Amino acid sequence: MYVVTKRIDFCYGHRLLDYDGICKHPHGHNAVVEVDVRTDHLDKRNMVADFSDIKRIVKGWIDRELDHKMILRQDDPLVAPLKTLGEPMFLLESNPTVERIARLIFDKAREHGLDIVSVRVWETPTSVATYNGE
Repeated sequence: MYVVTKRIDFCYGHRLLDYDGICKHPHGHNAVVEVDVRTDHLDKRNMVADFSDIKRIVKGWIDRELDHKMILRQDDPLVAPLKTLGEPMFLLESNPTVERIARLIFDKAREHGLDIVSVRVWETPTSVATYNGE
C-alpha cells in the first residue's frame, strides 16, 4: 500500500458553546492539516496522487472557506454582530471543534474526488485530531 501526505497551513478563529473551559471564549489557531491519500496501485505516472492536485483541491477549498474566518456554530450569538460588521465566517450545525473541522475537510475533499483516507488537524503544535471515515 502507498500513502502520500500533503501538509496545508491555515488560520482560523472559533469558540465552543456549551463548554466550561477557556475555549468558550473567541480565540484563534494556526492550524496544520495533513491529508493522507492511499492506493494499492500507482497510476500511470507512478503516483498515488499528484501533490499539486491535492493542494489545488484541498488547500483551494480551505483558502476559500476556512482560512482567516471565524468558524462558529450557526446558533452562536456572535453570528449576528459579526455578520453586521461584514466579518468572514463559516457556520456549522455543531460546535467547531478540531475534530469536527477534520471531518469537514475530509468530507469536502472526498466530494471533490480525492481518495483521502485520513485527515489530521493540528490545532496547536501539541494537539491533533484525526478523522479517517471509519
